Amino acid sequence: MMRTHRAGDLRPADVGGEVALCGWVAARRDHGGVVFLDLRDAAGIVQVVVDPSRPDLEVAHRVRDEYVLRIEGRVRRRPEGTVNPDLATGEVEVAVERLEVVAEAAPLPFPLDVADDVEEALRLRHRYLDLRRERLQRNLRLRATVNSAIRRAMEDQGFVEVETPMLIASTPEGARDFVVPSRLHPGRFYALPQSPQLFKQLLMVAGLDRYYQIARCLRDEDLRADRQFEFMQLDAEMSFAEPEDVMAAIDRVVIAAVEAVTGESPRPFGRITWHEAMERYGTDKPDVRFGMELVDLGEVFAHTGFRAFQAPAVKGIRCPGAGDASRSRLDQLTERAKELGAAGLVWMRVEDGGALASPVAKFLSEAEQLGVVDAMGARTGDLLLLVAGERAVANHVLGVLRLELGRPPVNEGGLHFLWVVDFPLFEGLGEDGRPVPAHHPFTMPHPDDLHRLDRHDGTGADLLEVRARAYDLVLNGWELGSGSVRIHEPEVQERVFSLLGISAEAARARFGFLLEAFRYGAPPHAGFAFGIDRLVALLAGEENIREVIAFPKTQSGVDPMTGAPGEVDPAALRELGVTVLSPPRP
Repeated sequence: MMRTHRAGDLRPADVGGEVALCGWVAARRDHGGVVFLDLRDAAGIVQVVVDPSRPDLEVAHRVRDEYVLRIEGRVRRRPEGTVNPDLATGEVEVAVERLEVVAEAAPLPFPLDVADDVEEALRLRHRYLDLRRERLQRNLRLRATVNSAIRRAMEDQGFVEVETPMLIASTPEGARDFVVPSRLHPGRFYALPQSPQLFKQLLMVAGLDRYYQIARCLRDEDLRADRQFEFMQLDAEMSFAEPEDVMAAIDRVVIAAVEAVTGESPRPFGRITWHEAMERYGTDKPDVRFGMELVDLGEVFAHTGFRAFQAPAVKGIRCPGAGDASRSRLDQLTERAKELGAAGLVWMRVEDGGALASPVAKFLSEAEQLGVVDAMGARTGDLLLLVAGERAVANHVLGVLRLELGRPPVNEGGLHFLWVVDFPLFEGLGEDGRPVPAHHPFTMPHPDDLHRLDRHDGTGADLLEVRARAYDLVLNGWELGSGSVRIHEPEVQERVFSLLGISAEAARARFGFLLEAFRYGAPPHAGFAFGIDRLVALLAGEENIREVIAFPKTQSGVDPMTGAPGEVDPAALRELGVTVLSPPRP
């Protein structure tokens, strides 16, 4: 046997036993001839001791960090005063009787014990070294624990795991497709799936009843802390289901994952409408761990003489204890508000007795000043930030400032799950006057709003009041996932397509296989999908999902380790009928 035990598993109960261990040298200390090695494997670290009186162990003096060793020896207790409480193996050590260098290691491009301070591109260039670190090893094992808990919870609820294709036809999902040229059909392309959406709906038509998949999805969109080109999601669909059925099923899955990682059940999941979320937090993925909620000051300034506040909406946030902010800091906040779309930003310091110190205070009546303090619950030493303008703009600007000024670290304050419901079906109107879908075009409108699809006033205003039977799950300000009841009635689907400007011919060309399937008895169905990368990152306390993915891309979409994306052999391109053109000028 190469080894009898894992290094990190040794405990006082093993004292006196002979063991064979394999692992990497995490550290080496030479104390007057006695060599101490920290031997690391997947289970952890144990100290091994090499006696200088053994000439056959002379090799111990030349080993360096990250050499791979195999050692044989006897487990003993550490001498009194040398116990290391920071190690699970800290009460024991191994007296080496035989040592073999399995593989030597070149000098490292960066020290593993301070890798968090190393440039990310360098870490990703040598990701196989980066992954040796305890933090990333823990993250990947945590991820495996989450996946296992998800599968158990889904199977316990009668869901069947089905794999769907990776090479599919291009369909609109809200982001750009990654496309793959076909060798057998020159000039034609497959797309990599942005989600298994249409296939899981077909599985409902097929009578599978409850489907799930831990699915790999790919979207060609700009990267950020919570987004990669390729990601993993729990994908689920249920027949004869209402939103409450789907949310209850997903609750069980998420609770199981949290319990598997933390040993504790999360607090009850909250619920909020999309409209309330936008009004109170300025975002449809609110972080409810802290206050600073948006306050509507419309009544306070209903009859104001201050022209800047004669606007469709005046709203504000209170920054507790921030009234001592410097003038330069306030100028920065004003510029930030303008970057986000506001015409400006009004700031007010709350002084003793509720007096307001602000460049605009002289334009406000005493009643208005008192009204602001009262409506916002302001106290001495607070800073108040106000934005006036279109309601959507005011909400957005203050929502972003709220997060930038008050959001705590990602795992501080526990896990606050929140369901956001009653989304609008359309997020706005395009330049052609047609509505822009807020979700994929197969989302069922709320039954109470169906009449608005046909009887809108021509301006599109009525259409923007149509609610979708859609729901999102949010955790600590991150959107974990979204779902909806799907349209299964051909007539409703045709009405939605028509509003979106998708003709019957275009619908048949793009979605004909799904529409055809609906002709043969489609059950009402609903589903959901959430990002496993995001859930794992939040459970691990990471601010970036790259830290819980084995081999991620950089912010610019590059893999420094393999050099992807790279050039392709011209012969292969010719075989595919692909010609590479020069990139367009900026």
